[in-house]
Amino acid sequence: MTYPIPAKQASAEIEIKKSRFISYARGIQSREEGMAWLEELKERYPDARHHCWAYQLGNPSCAANAGMGDDGEPSGTAGKPILNVLQHKGVGDIMITVIRYFGGIKLGAGGLTRAYGQAAQAVMEVLPIEQQVPMVQLKVECDFSHEQTVRHWCSGLEAKVADVVYANFVTMILELPAENFAQLESSLQAHSLNYQLLD
Repeated sequence: MTYPIPAKQASAEIEIKKSRFISYARGIQSREEGMAWLEELKERYPDARHHCWAYQLGNPSCAANAGMGDDGEPSGTAGKPILNVLQHKGVGDIMITVIRYFGGIKLGAGGLTRAYGQAAQAVMEVLPIEQQVPMVQLKVECDFSHEQTVRHWCSGLEAKVADVVYANFVTMILELPAENFAQLESSLQAHSLNYQLLD
């Protein structure tokens, strides 16, 4: 099942009643990756008042994991509106961080909720997206004489060799689009090569 994911990082900036809201969106594969990126943004904008965020992982129609943070804003006025935008845009494996520089005018809870929603909306409008392709990973064992043959098959099937271990024989970890697996499998079987799908 493919779904849209960010193709690369994007940013946007809006100003509401003298407060600056700088929003960033990018693809992430795990909460840990998102939290590491959040720390990078905090280092880049150390003088900002708030660094609020939300993410969702997996297929957006039934996200496997989602999270949000208000970073000192009143509960529910920052992370939640950002997450709401994400949920309505139908993009998966994504995180938005909104950095706020306080302009001296209080926005109130309703105003904050709208502002963070607008900041998230602004970055989503400029975010380039692409289709996520489901991948499979497998381990192939072959003798040295077959290594180049396997690599040749890979190049024709958009497969990449993630790892190779040389011992008495060659053990290769391959990653390729799920839709190309059957073709690779028939080649492996035709040459009686051992392989095993990895989770």
